[in-house]
Amino acid sequence: QVQLVESGGGLVQVGGSLRLSCAASGRTFSSLAMGWFRQAPGKERDLVAMITWSGDRTLYADSVKGRFTISRDNAKTTVYLQMNNLKPEDTAVYYCVADLTTVLSRVAQRYDYWGQGTQVTVSA
Repeated sequence: QVQLVESGGGLVQVGGSLRLSCAASGRTFSSLAMGWFRQAPGKERDLVAMITWSGDRTLYADSVKGRFTISRDNAKTTVYLQMNNLKPEDTAVYYCVADLTTVLSRVAQRYDYWGQGTQVTVSA
């Protein structure tokens, strides 16, 4: 089993920045692909960004490319999402996800482990 705990969400103005963190425990962290999905009210959970266990490959949603950056620190068993130039459409609950896989997928059902979510609200 893997436990994931997110932090760093909050309220920010348009154009502002936030950094989300996700601390993992319960399994060898370095074997896990990890990343972030988000869900806005009335919408499905969509990919935001993923990163392989080695950090050599990443996958981003088109809507966040150039604004968001995913990274990980295996020594701290933590994955990060730096979000810059935030827009109102980025408002959602952000979920940390993980799975023992080398294939990064945009499909939420491919990931076995989920955090409880953290709210990000971008005000105009």
